[in-house]
Amino acid sequence: MSDAAQLQKVLERIDADFDNSLERLFALLRIKSISADPAFAAECKTAADHLAKDIATLGLTSEVRPTAGHPAVVAKSGVKSNGKGARPHALFYGHYDVQPVDPLSLWHRPPFEPAITDHADGRKIIVGRGAEDDKGQLMTFVEACRAWKTVTGSLPIDLTIVIEGEEEVGSKNFVPFLEKNKGDLTADFALVCDTGMWDPNTPAITTSLRGLVYEEVKIKAANRDLHSGIFGGGAQNPIRVLTRILGSIFDDDGRITIPGFYDGVKDLPPDVLEQWRKLDLTPEKFLKPIGLSIPAGEKGRLLIEQVSSRPTCDVNGIVGGYIGEGSKTVIPAEASAKISFRLVEGQNPERIRNAFRDYVTSRLPKDCRAEFTDHSNAPAVALDWNMKPLAAARRALAEEWGKDAVLMGSGASIPIVADFKRTLGLDSLLVGFALDDDNIHSPNEKYDLRSFHKGIRSWARILAALAETPKQ
Repeated sequence: MSDAAQLQKVLERIDADFDNSLERLFALLRIKSISADPAFAAECKTAADHLAKDIATLGLTSEVRPTAGHPAVVAKSGVKSNGKGARPHALFYGHYDVQPVDPLSLWHRPPFEPAITDHADGRKIIVGRGAEDDKGQLMTFVEACRAWKTVTGSLPIDLTIVIEGEEEVGSKNFVPFLEKNKGDLTADFALVCDTGMWDPNTPAITTSLRGLVYEEVKIKAANRDLHSGIFGGGAQNPIRVLTRILGSIFDDDGRITIPGFYDGVKDLPPDVLEQWRKLDLTPEKFLKPIGLSIPAGEKGRLLIEQVSSRPTCDVNGIVGGYIGEGSKTVIPAEASAKISFRLVEGQNPERIRNAFRDYVTSRLPKDCRAEFTDHSNAPAVALDWNMKPLAAARRALAEEWGKDAVLMGSGASIPIVADFKRTLGLDSLLVGFALDDDNIHSPNEKYDLRSFHKGIRSWARILAALAETPKQ
């Protein structure tokens, strides 16, 4: 049987078995694997056990391995532990943990009772926590492997699968796990299915990810909360101090004023910028669905640059003083804010963190002091547009979707991609089938039924294309 005929049989198997693929996904979605809440630790272990058992049916050696937190799943297709062989060897990554469901009152149906419903525009969608992020996404790959195994008795390439349970809480225990197990995780490249499409009909490959620095700053003044009638006008108010400092971070053109913030930041190459310009991402398309109309980033930059390839700063939350029902005239003793910086290639997370702290402390009145907490940091990642697996995936996606895949930058951060490069020496191929309206991290999370179906078919084609790609 020719390679093309073999692939066609695999695609036919995916179509014929799709109802069973859905039920397998639903079984995983019913598990309440919320990594952030210790009350669901047993459910996280259940999800790991479930996936290990399911993947073992594909003929892979599959086991649940402990970490300092929630366990990880590691499965191998019988390749040698050093990963060396004639065929390409990929390390596939996904995560089984999900976000908390709060506020529960905003869900249209119970979040762990998945169902297929109709979207307002007529699309069929899978609704449930984890439907897209990341259970639906990782199962597109597992189901593609299942089809290959069923039809041919083997996989087109050598494969290691690693699925973690703490991505939604920063993967803090996963990097030590990689260090400890790196001799058993050797591969030629990594595959990550935790990204999105350009639009419902246009596939995409993510070639860059912004890095992240997440800081918390607490401004303290008096030794207790004060009566604003007695002390107002004479005592420093930490909320006023904090908001004045945060407000000064941005100038009138939307640029960040922290000294050295843009050191190392480069403009996009002209040919890449022209490609992005042709994508025509307008405020009408991007902002109107969320009730906005005017881009808030750096003036003189395309909207797609603002959200994909330029560094940013956002205040994610502010707490201070009395926030309960009714009124209480108080000058608080302290106020705090959480701030995230999205970084691009060329920026050093530690330098950005230190520059922010210096910026704050240099602007404090004499009676105030600042305390800082480092919640997370990760460097930006820029992938090689000329890597052979990327070219193979792009051909495969074009065959499935009938149009070229967009090579796009992502404004989000996936720290594990940098960890794969730093710890395992692996470049990553990032292919996913999420859409902008999937409500990830929000109530009523969804995954388009078409994304799930064609995602499986896409991975089947990608595996075939990778098998024909010479090793780098």
